[in-house]
Amino acid sequence: MAALKLALIQLATGAHKATNLAHARSKVLEAAKAGANMVVLPECFNSPYGTQYFGQYSEEIDAARPSESIRALSEMARDGKVYLVGGSIPEREAATESLYNTCTVWNPEGLLIATHRKAHLFDIDFPGKIVFKESEVLKPGNKVTEFATPWGKFGVGICYDIRFPELAMIAARRGCVGMIYPGAFNTTTGPMHWELLLRARAMDNQIFAAACSPARDLDASYHAWGHSTVVDPFARVVATTGDAEDIVYADIDLALVDEVRRSIPIYSQRRFDIYPDVAADDKH
Repeated sequence: MAALKLALIQLATGAHKATNLAHARSKVLEAAKAGANMVVLPECFNSPYGTQYFGQYSEEIDAARPSESIRALSEMARDGKVYLVGGSIPEREAATESLYNTCTVWNPEGLLIATHRKAHLFDIDFPGKIVFKESEVLKPGNKVTEFATPWGKFGVGICYDIRFPELAMIAARRGCVGMIYPGAFNTTTGPMHWELLLRARAMDNQIFAAACSPARDLDASYHAWGHSTVVDPFARVVATTGDAEDIVYADIDLALVDEVRRSIPIYSQRRFDIYPDVAADDKH
């Protein structure tokens, strides 16, 4: 089996969906040609990021009757022969017309193997800097999401989900060796917490953690932080970039998961007699 090579596509996006999809395809295939076998797109890769855009760009997610973005993602994974964590798209649920911020995951045959609806909605208020309320238009998801690969299982979160350690804890206790977070932190929260949170999730759970951002566009209404990053189980940054469009590559040495857990054996040292195990009551 080939070693795992991860690619984070820090994609420049705009207002035209078809252009965004074509550009994403070109970058996914570029990463595949460079040897990546798992590729990640950013949050809201097919649209601008903003509450005013979610409804306009929303699509149903139905692999049997694929919409524009779903068909494109399936073809990217199949033609690149990669596992594709398809960032996120605004999802419209047919039965209720509810909107979600949803990540789809695809195998190298182009088959949908997982979906994750953003569980924690991005509602923040920094006076004089940024106010953003996803809950004005979106509904939250309600489950922990993981997917299987030949290299092990990986958990998925979207952006603000990274601030809640329980998702990564449950995924890690279920046997996941990494967490993947398509995200779009901004120029207020990004410099404060983006790398810190990635390193914290990796350190807490002794797993790999990766976050994939859009490229920064100062002409857009929302300014993404960029800095797509991969962190290893020792909480070391192993690959990152700046704010421009880029592809971040990382060779994932899964032996590091076992190494750090032998060296610092917190999995056998936890005291569930004095505090609860958040994974014990996991019903999802």
